[in-house]
Amino acid sequence: MAAIELDAVGKRWGDAIAVDALTLRVDAGALVALVGGSGSGKTTTLKMVNRLVEADTGTIRVGGRDVRDEPAPLLRRRIGYCFQQIGLFPHLDVAENVGVTPRLLGWPAERIRRRVDELLALVELEPAAYRSREPASLSGGQQQRVAIARALAAEPAVLLMDEPFGALDPLTRDTLQERFQAIRRALAVTVLFVTHDMAEALRLADSIAVLDGGRLVQRGTPAELLRAPATESVARMIATPRRQAEQVEALLHAEAEGA
Repeated sequence: MAAIELDAVGKRWGDAIAVDALTLRVDAGALVALVGGSGSGKTTTLKMVNRLVEADTGTIRVGGRDVRDEPAPLLRRRIGYCFQQIGLFPHLDVAENVGVTPRLLGWPAERIRRRVDELLALVELEPAAYRSREPASLSGGQQQRVAIARALAAEPAVLLMDEPFGALDPLTRDTLQERFQAIRRALAVTVLFVTHDMAEALRLADSIAVLDGGRLVQRGTPAELLRAPATESVARMIATPRRQAEQVEALLHAEAEGA
């Protein structure tokens, strides 16, 4: 069953084509990574799903329902959204930040409290220690954990993520990627994930959609892209993490030979 469907979706900015007749399906419970260079259309595609950007042509469905069938603010309350800039409200504490969408949906206070504590524990932030903290008192990695908890707070079936780990140091990024994989599988949430980092896509995604000039140039599993890149641009993107892995392997081999 498809959780997200894009059917011949297009978007222009003036004379420039941002997304060109894109057709894409994301099955329920899957993580699909949108990968491409700057200007490839990946972030515009993501934002059209929750109508932060309105599509010019085509149809987008979430859970089988056309996204234009309800007001955009209501649509966004049932779709989780997490992005690189984090965007925590500085005047709200951690618990208030996580509980923003459930409050807008009219959840009872006790249900919100339970959900906040459940999610803080899930992202490995002890509720008693972090519930009342202000965002400014948190590290970048802790803030991103809160942002993930906030995106999941209203129990969305679909989560949109735009470079969520891109601003973090390598060690923190690796830790959060690993933790996020466990969380999204435990919750069976469907994820559309934008990244410019092919290594990240290969590590996290069930399926990768490569965009170039607003067009889908290849869709496949990580293994399929590694085995048979469809275009020269895809081959170049795949070559970078492969080359990095080979360099690390060569260094380890040289060290072993020296010992």
